Amino acid sequence: MRTIGTWIMRLAEGLCGVALLAMFCTFLLQIYSRYVMVQPFGWTLELCLTLWIWIVFFGCSFIVRDRDHVTFDILYLSVPPGPRKVFALISAAAIAVGLAASLVPTWDWIDFLKIRRSPTLRIPLRTVFSVYALFLIVVSLRYAWGFIHVLRHGAPTEAHEIHVGEEG
Repeated sequence: MRTIGTWIMRLAEGLCGVALLAMFCTFLLQIYSRYVMVQPFGWTLELCLTLWIWIVFFGCSFIVRDRDHVTFDILYLSVPPGPRKVFALISAAAIAVGLAASLVPTWDWIDFLKIRRSPTLRIPLRTVFSVYALFLIVVSLRYAWGFIHVLRHGAPTEAHEIHVGEEG
């Protein structure tokens, strides 16, 4: 299972790296068209914004680990293992349930956006924002798995990190 998770993470890192490269090249083209050709391309800004949305939500879904987030864990680390496990279970359940509960209304809005297209690229806005639905699904599943991990193995002792299928 850990090998599959590592493989997915590496693939996601590669895809996000390619998207960052595409965004950087588009940004350079935007600068060139604006200041050298003195005739800016309108689609470059839109492509950069669309790529950025995908990089952020796709990257947060598959690359960003729980320990990469800023946490305020003074209280968590100061209590014994019993309350610590309760804290970890509550936080994992709250994140998983909250994100999962928001999926249906969010998808209704994203699906509604199929009637609208981006101004210059003419991409359906449902396609642009569908990555957010993927984010909701993947992160809620990761924290549901983290909840199960805490039930089986107890709460982490070093920092407030719920293990959600990551290496190390």
